[in-house]
Amino acid sequence: MSPYTVTRTLPEDATGAALRDDVRRGLTATPKSLPPKWFYDTRGSDLFEEITRLPEYYPTRAEREILLARAPEIARVTGARTLVELGSGSSEKTRHLLDALSRAGGLRDYVTVDVSESALTGAAEALLADRPELRVHALIADFTRGVELPPTEGPRLVAFLGGTVGNLLPAERARFLASVRALLRPGDTLLLGTDLVKDEGVLVRAYDDAAGVTAEFNKNVLSVVDRELGADFDPADFDHVALWDPAHEWIEMRLRARRGLTVKIPELDLVAHFARGEELRTEISAKFRKEGVDAELDAAGFAPTRWWTDEAGRFALSLATAA
Repeated sequence: MSPYTVTRTLPEDATGAALRDDVRRGLTATPKSLPPKWFYDTRGSDLFEEITRLPEYYPTRAEREILLARAPEIARVTGARTLVELGSGSSEKTRHLLDALSRAGGLRDYVTVDVSESALTGAAEALLADRPELRVHALIADFTRGVELPPTEGPRLVAFLGGTVGNLLPAERARFLASVRALLRPGDTLLLGTDLVKDEGVLVRAYDDAAGVTAEFNKNVLSVVDRELGADFDPADFDHVALWDPAHEWIEMRLRARRGLTVKIPELDLVAHFARGEELRTEISAKFRKEGVDAELDAAGFAPTRWWTDEAGRFALSLATAA
């Protein structure tokens, strides 16, 4: 088995510092909010894997359908010798791309980027068990704060899948896409997954399933704050809320206080007061239209070249070339 390299670009306490900063800023703001990245401790990651298997949650299945159908074409069009995946997690979906790129004969390097060292090393070891010839570079980094890629052969293909780009506000998306373009040489490519605007009922059910798994996932952010910062949130004091914002064309997940309450966060020397019915926003998930995706890619210095959807037109993969 080939060795893999692990490079840490985040300081050891960067995650803790970011959590403290986000909680302090978010719980003292009006309205209150927390970033969705704090869902994903071990329990949150397990819950999200469960969500992807729910009948209401279509994005994962729809994206996999596109990858299975289009991976050979992606490999042919990009000619990529290096695949970079941002927010890779277990790298499960990327296996379709890796297989197609390997069959095309050009793939040499896989660069996997995530904040979780355990997820990165686990994925690297699993991949190398099947692909001993692959050179795997694991980067412990926050892709929203800039990434420095290792020297690898071009062309490079950067994959940002799962519709995660929709969790960023428009200005954040613009900065993120510009930062990705800065990593690439002309002719390199970006493969971007985006969930599409559709019937409100379908969208809301995807984020408010009948089994209550998404509600548990949403409340998990409170458990993370309790464990890491010594807070005394009781998830039972909050209701899960998912609603469609037609003006912005995004889903919002919120936690609504069932009663007036006070939460202490000793690690921050902070007390947060919630009125009955007050809401804490935990996620936006923007939904897209082709013209909007193309415009955002163009503004960041990419030339959109391919657009694929699943058969039902629920989800899209865009391929764009660095201009």
